This record gives sequence, C-alpha cells and structure tokens, in this order.
Amino acid sequence: MPTPILTPDVLFFFDGHTGALPLYEALAEQLLSAYPSTQIRVKKTQIGFYDGHLYCCASLTPVRRRAERPEPFLTVTFSLDAPNPSPRLVCVPVRPNRFTHHAVIGAALDIDSELMAWLHASHDLGWHF
Repeated sequence: MPTPILTPDVLFFFDGHTGALPLYEALAEQLLSAYPSTQIRVKKTQIGFYDGHLYCCASLTPVRRRAERPEPFLTVTFSLDAPNPSPRLVCVPVRPNRFTHHAVIGAALDIDSELMAWLHASHDLGWHF
C-alpha cells in the first residue's frame, strides 16, 4: 500500500499555511516516486521523510529573511557530506564531513533535477541528521 501524502496530521501541520501545501504535495510525490518505501512522519515543526533513516524534512521554518523568500514557501532540509556553495542553499556545518542544507522553495518548479540530485545524495548517505 502506498504511503499517503495528505493525512489529517499533514493537513493540521499546514493549517494557516495552506499556500505551502501544494509545495509539500509536489515534494512528497517526487520523493515517494523515487523511494516508494519512504515513510512520512509529521512532527510539531517538520515533516520527515524516512527510508530506513531520515533523509529529508519539509518545514515552514524561515531560513532566509522575509525579503529573500517567496510567499508561500516551504523549507526543504537535507544533509550532505560537504558544503554545497549553491546560492539556492543555506548551509550549516554540523560536524566534520556533515553539513545540513536548507533550500527554500516557492513553486513546484523549484523541485527540479538539481534539488532532487541533492536529495538523492542525502538519501544515499544513510545518515540521520
């Protein structure tokens, strides 16, 4: 049975931020297409995508100043083993060889091959972040 994308928990998470819900749906569809065994876990501040480990999160956390982010927006968080200098990303060093990256998306088109390549790399590292 496929993992449902829209659950009561997800709808509650986006209460008051319904403009970001289609962004989440597009992200979840892409991730579940790539990794059908992914489980989605809704927490208070983020929605985690797990496939044996947490490899990606979606949140409403503003990692850029208001003037620098679209409205609506969704923050996609993932981990890589090196900092990525892309201007699309905010990188936070966690410890040697581990860097958390945040991408702010404002349209389904932002979930492109570049972002998906980073998410595939995060998935393949097999780390919790």
